[in-house]
Amino acid sequence: MIVEESILEGLKIIQPKKFEDSRGFFMESYQKLRYMAQGISSQFVQDNFVFSQKDTLRGMHFQSSPGQDKLITVLKGKIFDVAVDIRPNSPTFKQFYYLILDDKEHKQFFIPHGFAHGYAALEDSYILYKVSNIFEAKTEKGFQFDDIAIPWPVKNPIISERDINSPHFEELDFKKWFS
Repeated sequence: MIVEESILEGLKIIQPKKFEDSRGFFMESYQKLRYMAQGISSQFVQDNFVFSQKDTLRGMHFQSSPGQDKLITVLKGKIFDVAVDIRPNSPTFKQFYYLILDDKEHKQFFIPHGFAHGYAALEDSYILYKVSNIFEAKTEKGFQFDDIAIPWPVKNPIISERDINSPHFEELDFKKWFS
């Protein structure tokens, strides 16, 4: 596999090796030792499977404590995937990185604890993401998707009531969770 570091420390773009022939293809979507050799030593404990219809925007979400590392894979469709650095002591605090994930290239996005995550579905999409800690509703946090100048490619996004009512970025005390 090929692993590329993003401009924000900790974020990784992964291109698993794909073996294709007349029947289709085979690809290891996760193999612990290979990922550990690339600096991803997360102990994934839960897989989340999501369907998002075209123009759905989910985010910006994070788990405060103990936090979650995430490994995002699109099984079918295409998404505009974004991570925002919310580590207050980081030199890239409040900066973001985005990429397109789809079912053609099969790239993956590794997002460590200390980043908020969101995405916009550019097509009807099925997404699988591994997380390093069990989901806990009481530690689920988020902020308004448009508080940061992310160039979202969806004009009239479909947004959940929860995301619409999320606090603004400036209202959150990231130091109490990530210092």
